[in-house]
Amino acid sequence: VQLVESGGGLVQAGGSLRLSCAASGRTMDINVMNWYRQAPGKERNLVASITTSGSTNYPDSVKGRFTISRDNAKNTLYLQMNSLQPEDTAVYYCHALVTVTTIEGSSDFNYWGKGTLVTVSP
Repeated sequence: VQLVESGGGLVQAGGSLRLSCAASGRTMDINVMNWYRQAPGKERNLVASITTSGSTNYPDSVKGRFTISRDNAKNTLYLQMNSLQPEDTAVYYCHALVTVTTIEGSSDFNYWGKGTLVTVSP
C-alpha cells in the first residue's frame, strides 16, 4: 500500500484546511485509516481515526474541529480541519492498518505516508 498526502500549507489562526491522502496498491486490505501529526520536538500523536464502516474517533484536542472521512471508491482519506490554532502546527501523516488473512491466520501491517506540513500563524 502506498499513501500520498496533500493539502498542507500555511493558514492563519481560525482558518481551515483540508488534507487528502490517496491510497494505492492493495487497498482492499486496508482496515482502519488514521491521521497522525508530529510537531517539532514532539511525539507523533493520533488526531483522527476511521474504520471501514465509517466509525470515527478523535482525541479531545481536535474533537469538534477536525472531521475525518474516507471515499472508498476513490481510495482517498480526508481530514477537514477547522478553527485551526498555532498549536495545530505539525507534519500530518496518513496511516493505514492493513489486515491480511490467510489460512494460517491474520497479520497486521502498518503503512505511512511521507507527511504534509501544516503551519498555523497567530
